[in-house]
Amino acid sequence: MKRVLLKLSGEALAGEKKTGFDEATVIEVAKQIRTIAEEGLEIGIVIGGGNFWRGRTSETIDRNKPDQIGMLATVMNCIYVSDICRYLGLKTEIFTPFVCGAFTSLYSKDAVEASFVQGKIVFFAGGTGHPYFSTDTATVLRAVEIEAEAILLAKAVDGIYDSDPKTNPNAVKYDEISIEEVVAKKLAAMDLTASIMCMEQKMPMLVFALDEKDSIINAVQGKFVGTKVTV
Repeated sequence: MKRVLLKLSGEALAGEKKTGFDEATVIEVAKQIRTIAEEGLEIGIVIGGGNFWRGRTSETIDRNKPDQIGMLATVMNCIYVSDICRYLGLKTEIFTPFVCGAFTSLYSKDAVEASFVQGKIVFFAGGTGHPYFSTDTATVLRAVEIEAEAILLAKAVDGIYDSDPKTNPNAVKYDEISIEEVVAKKLAAMDLTASIMCMEQKMPMLVFALDEKDSIINAVQGKFVGTKVTV
């Protein structure tokens, strides 16, 4: 592979604390990013905001506002993880679909390509910039736009199951499954909008647990033990 889109679970970055950041976890993730970057891989990154905000549980405020708060949560996550990457010697750039002052650059495909040419790790913060669309949807959208060869979906769960393993101890994990079956069965790899976009755009995914040792490296090298989603 030459270029991938890595989706990091915000919740997984929080480690056992479940909120905020666990710095040891983030440094370990950044070290893996450095390893695959040194092998010549171009890496785009989207980070969820679940370690700070899950606005869809709010029944009090208008839906647009929780989604906007969630977008800002992803900006905070990208700033933090980006700077940990820089601490380890990597060059990074953060793009948002809306103006964010001096914190980020405004997204454009040309600017992203220029960053890849400069050897930078590219972070896509702020989701799609619109309410009602999750960071899952932003992940697929950016993966398609930058012509990534695959999405690496690093989650708090170690793959795709036939039911929720948190509530069903007998849930069965898939080693490999087609995106058509994921959509037909409404399996919780991504939300349905994102899964349908993956299917339409023929974007394969590798789904695995972020907290497993060297899970990102293993996914790139084909040695992972998660779920492969084929197109």
